[in-house]
Amino acid sequence: MPTKSRTERRKRFETSSGIDLPADFNPSNTEPVDYEKDLNSPGDFPYTRGIYSNMYRGRLWTMRQYAGYATAEQSNARYKYLLALGTTGLSVAFDLPTQIGLDSDAPLASGEVGKVGVAIDSLEDMLRLFEGIPLDNVSTSMTINATASTLLCLYLAVARKQNVSFDKVKGTLQNDILKEYIARGTYIYPPSPSLRLVTDTFAYCAREVPNWNTISISGYHIREAGSTAVQEVAFTLADGITYVEAALRAGLEVDDFAPRISFFFNAHNNLLEEIAKFRAARRLWARIMRERFKARDPRSLMLRFHTQTAGSSLTAQQPEVNIVRTTIQALAAVLGGTQSLHTNAMDEALALPTEEAARLALRTQQVIANESGVADIADPLGGSYAIEQLTHDIEDRASNYLERIDALGGMLRAIETGYVQKEIQESAYRYQRAIETEEAVVVGVNRFQSKEETKVPTLRIDPAIEQQQIARVRAVRSRRDAAAAETALAKLEEAARGTENLLPRILECVEAHATVGEISNRFRSVWGEYKETSSV
Repeated sequence: MPTKSRTERRKRFETSSGIDLPADFNPSNTEPVDYEKDLNSPGDFPYTRGIYSNMYRGRLWTMRQYAGYATAEQSNARYKYLLALGTTGLSVAFDLPTQIGLDSDAPLASGEVGKVGVAIDSLEDMLRLFEGIPLDNVSTSMTINATASTLLCLYLAVARKQNVSFDKVKGTLQNDILKEYIARGTYIYPPSPSLRLVTDTFAYCAREVPNWNTISISGYHIREAGSTAVQEVAFTLADGITYVEAALRAGLEVDDFAPRISFFFNAHNNLLEEIAKFRAARRLWARIMRERFKARDPRSLMLRFHTQTAGSSLTAQQPEVNIVRTTIQALAAVLGGTQSLHTNAMDEALALPTEEAARLALRTQQVIANESGVADIADPLGGSYAIEQLTHDIEDRASNYLERIDALGGMLRAIETGYVQKEIQESAYRYQRAIETEEAVVVGVNRFQSKEETKVPTLRIDPAIEQQQIARVRAVRSRRDAAAAETALAKLEEAARGTENLLPRILECVEAHATVGEISNRFRSVWGEYKETSSV
C-alpha cells in the first residue's frame, strides 16, 4: 500500500515553459514511445539520443571558454593561459564597436573600446590576437554577426600569413544576424543584404574553407532576453529554416552547405527541462531537414551545437553560488549531448572574469568530464519517463510555434511585425513577476539573502587602452599603401551593388589593411542602416 501523500509545497509544479509536472511520470501519464521512430540508437536518425553512436566515449566535447577583452595582446595572453590549463578550443569575444562595424576612433565608439571584448580594427590587430597560436592546431569560434564576414576574412588573412592553407582552418562563425533583430540589437544593415552576407559566407566556405562551420544559429541570446525553453527551440529553428531558404534561393544545394550549419544554445537551471530541450531540438531539426528540405546527406540532418551556461541566471549577490548554478547547467548540456561548452565564471555578474574565476569555470567542465561518469554512456537518461515526456512536450510546443510563424509568412515577417519579440517580452515579464512574488526562488536574491556582502576580485579595463587603440588604427591608415586600400574598397562597394560573392572582395580589403569600419561604411553607403520599426 502506498504511503499517505504529504501536502505539497506549491499548488502547481511546472517548467519554465509552463509544462505541468505530475508528482511522477509513469506509463499512465506519458505518451507511448516508438523507439525507432522517436528515439533510435545514438548516431541514428532522428538523432534524439545524440549525433554519434558512442558520444563522449570517442571524444569529449570541446571545452571552449569564451574570452576577449581590451587589446589584442591582452586577449592573446588569456588564450595562451586557457590553452595551458587544458581548454581545447578558443572562443573570441569582440568589443561593441567591432560588432557594429565601427573603428576605435569613431565618435560613437567612445567609451566602449575593449570593454566587452577585444578591439579589432585591422589585420594588424588580428595578427597580434593570434600571435604564437598556429591556426592549423586550434579550433576557433568567433561570436560576431553583423561584421562576421569581415572578421572571418581577417582570420583567413592571418592563416595565410602563417602559411596555413584554408582547408586546414577549423572553427565556427556565429554569423546569425536574425537573432540580432530579435534579441540583441547589434545589427547594421537591413535583413536582405545581411542575409546576402550570410549566404555568401556559406558559398565561399563550401569552396575554400571546407572545415569551417559557417553559422552558429543562436538560441542563447533569445533565452537571455527572457524566452522559455520551448521558445528558445522554436525561434532558433525558425531562424535556421530562414537561413536554409535564403541559401536555396541563392542557388546553393542543401547538402553542400547544411553539414556546416551549427547551433548555439543556452543551458539554464531546470536540469530535466534543459536536457529534454536539447534532445527535442535535435529530433525536430532532423525531421525539418529531411521532410521539409529533402536533405539526404546524414550530416545535413544532424543538429550540432555549442552550449553556454546561462549568463542571465548569475547573481551579483553571493557570487560564489554561481559556481553551483553553472555546474548544474553544464551537467544539463553534457547530458543533453552538446558538442562544445563554455562555462561562465562566478564573477561575470560583476565584471569580465578574472584568471582565477576563468580557471575554476574550466575546471568545472573537466570534473564533469573526468570524474562524474556521465561522459561514459551515450544519452544516459534516455528512456526515463520524465525525460522522454518532456522531450515530446517541448518538440510538440515548438512545432506549434513553427506552424504559427509559417502562417504569418515566415520568420522575417514574424520579426518585422514584432510577434517574436512580443512573445519573448511576455515570458520575461511573467518570470520577473514570479521572482517578485517569490513564486520563483532565486537563492541570495529573493530568498536566503546574506547580510554580509561577498567581495570577490574583479577585472577592470584600463581606460588608457582606448587611446592606445585609437593611435594604432590611425597609424595603420597612415603607413599602409593608401591607393591599394582605396582600390580594394572601391571594388568592394561596386560588388555590393551587384550580385557577386563578397568574401573575395572583403579578403582583398583586409589584406590591403582596410579597417573594419571602412569596410562596413562601404556597405552602409550601398545598403543603408536598419532602423527598428516594430510596433511592440
